[in-house]
Amino acid sequence: MKRILHVLIVCSTIGFLFSNSVSAQPAVGDRLFFVSPAGDDGGDGSIQAPFATLSRARDAVREWKQSNGLKQPVTVFLREGTYFLTEPLTFGPQDSGVEAAPVTYSAYRDETAVISGGVRLPKLSESSGAGVAAIPESINGGRAFYQLFVNGERRTRARTPDEGYYHFDGSLTLADPAYFPYKEGDILPAWAERGDVEINALSKWAGFRMPITAIDAEKHLATVSKAVSQSSWSGKKDNRYWIENAPECLDAPGEWFFDSKTRELKYLPESGETVGELELIAPAIERLIVIEGDPQNGAFVEHLQFKNLTFSHTRAYQLDEGYPELQAAYQVPAAFSAIGASYCLVDGCRFVNLGNYAVEFSRGCKNNTISYNLMAGLGAGGVKIGETANREDEASRTEYNVVSDNDIHDIGVLYPAAVGVWIGLSAHNQAIHNLVYDTYYTAFSVGWSWGYNPTNCHDNLIAYNHAYNIGRGVLSDMGGVYTLGYQPGTVVRNNHFHHVVSYDYGGWGLYTDEGSTGTVWENNVIHHCKTAGFHQHYGKENIIRNNIFALNTEQQLQRTRNEEHLSFYFENNIVYWKQGVLLGSNWKENKYKFDNNVYWNPDQSDFKFSQWTWDEWRAKGQDEHSVIADPLFADPENGDFTLAPESPALKLGFKPIDMSEIGPRKR
Repeated sequence: MKRILHVLIVCSTIGFLFSNSVSAQPAVGDRLFFVSPAGDDGGDGSIQAPFATLSRARDAVREWKQSNGLKQPVTVFLREGTYFLTEPLTFGPQDSGVEAAPVTYSAYRDETAVISGGVRLPKLSESSGAGVAAIPESINGGRAFYQLFVNGERRTRARTPDEGYYHFDGSLTLADPAYFPYKEGDILPAWAERGDVEINALSKWAGFRMPITAIDAEKHLATVSKAVSQSSWSGKKDNRYWIENAPECLDAPGEWFFDSKTRELKYLPESGETVGELELIAPAIERLIVIEGDPQNGAFVEHLQFKNLTFSHTRAYQLDEGYPELQAAYQVPAAFSAIGASYCLVDGCRFVNLGNYAVEFSRGCKNNTISYNLMAGLGAGGVKIGETANREDEASRTEYNVVSDNDIHDIGVLYPAAVGVWIGLSAHNQAIHNLVYDTYYTAFSVGWSWGYNPTNCHDNLIAYNHAYNIGRGVLSDMGGVYTLGYQPGTVVRNNHFHHVVSYDYGGWGLYTDEGSTGTVWENNVIHHCKTAGFHQHYGKENIIRNNIFALNTEQQLQRTRNEEHLSFYFENNIVYWKQGVLLGSNWKENKYKFDNNVYWNPDQSDFKFSQWTWDEWRAKGQDEHSVIADPLFADPENGDFTLAPESPALKLGFKPIDMSEIGPRKR
């Protein structure tokens, strides 16, 4: 894993912000309150005498509603500056608005209002070329910290190797706690005695971040603090890892080291930095905004809006005692967290430099919208919708939420298995017109059950999204879109996914994993994926139609498990490739149906359909009306899949895919 980029907001992101943010202007007739870091909670909340804290502004809204009712919209404007929270700002049903009169928290006009979960650290003093500071016990409750932001930019915790990884010298032992063999010289016995030196390891679709608790120098065995998940670690003998926060690792500009016993911080300045002038912020709390409704008792938080705000500096989850990562890092909390929210809005906000997920709408959240936000430089992922629990009562189910037009990138900094948008056991949600890139795992994940039992996950829509640089060779078993379980009515359409690259197996564009059933995948453009454009592990009667699969590396299409039922229908697709095989893995028993497709390899006219020739394949009842012919793309190597009017695909009924509407829309 390469060093984290210091500059998170590149030119394309700046363009996204300018084109999609809306200045918050006071509306005539609205009840307005103002808050400012330079304000005073003894003021009246006017623009002339703003409050100092967000909690006071929230309470003032409550008081206003109790005295006057809610006959007009209420807006709390945050003036320019940073609002440091020592605990999450919590909203309950009493903070709700109504449809005609929502309650809104917004930055004022074009000002930047930052809600921070961090604390400012003491100024550094120069010592032997490094910046040094003593961190009082009062900061962060005496705990260690795992992130440091210098002048607004994330800095690298001291690590070795600086680039790439070490490798286990054998298999991880799945004990409690876990331990593994290491190679001579990679780990020092003294690191276990320190108690604050951390192993960061990667496996198939997960990893762990844990302190070294014991070293057997004679046998070269390193023990960490907890057990790990067997499924991701079994059968691997050379898993990768790196070391963080050993004093010997502090060797490059921009790195920092924190001694948890002496509470001394050391920082190696980058070129041009003056040690004594740097602003250092360390995260202290995990959550910034918490919405707490009571859906089982019908007490929802409704019509609450958050616009044009910046959220930063949340503390990483569970690292003090060690974190054994699970798939999608789904249990990692979010900076903005909601239960029992209905008709709420998160719009035009910036979630940057966080230690966890950005936004989560969990149990009993319905009809909420998360739109036009920037989410970048995240310890975990972008958005989580729903839960892993299958709720029996309808009020507690999460449904009808929209995640649209967001820019989500540079995620998984601390938890590589995190995803761009995760939808659990939840129904009727839409993830549309989003841009997701630079991840270490899946872009969009839908469903959370293994097998064919019905759940609350169904009828979700993943459409008009653009995702690329997914995986980046770090984890395995991933997809541009990844589905799990029985979820009839789920549709994945009009997406553009490319450059999905796994470390080992499983860099797929479209991935129907265990039990995926009743889904439709249509009008997608998938190209330059490491393992295959489409893979079905196992599932039932999925429909894959009118897609373009192009220039994938090892295989173009893959199927793993043979079952008694029909796996999927593959119709009216175009498959174009130059390397690898057309069909990979298991194509036994003929439990699938192909027809009206176009296949073309410009460098190989006599290719196989798995082990069968074209004539043998058709004799099995497959591709009766399909053709092997050049689809006549305009410039496929450079991503232009426009079809010439005389394309044989059009003659077979292929419908041209309009890519102009894919990705975030301008307002």
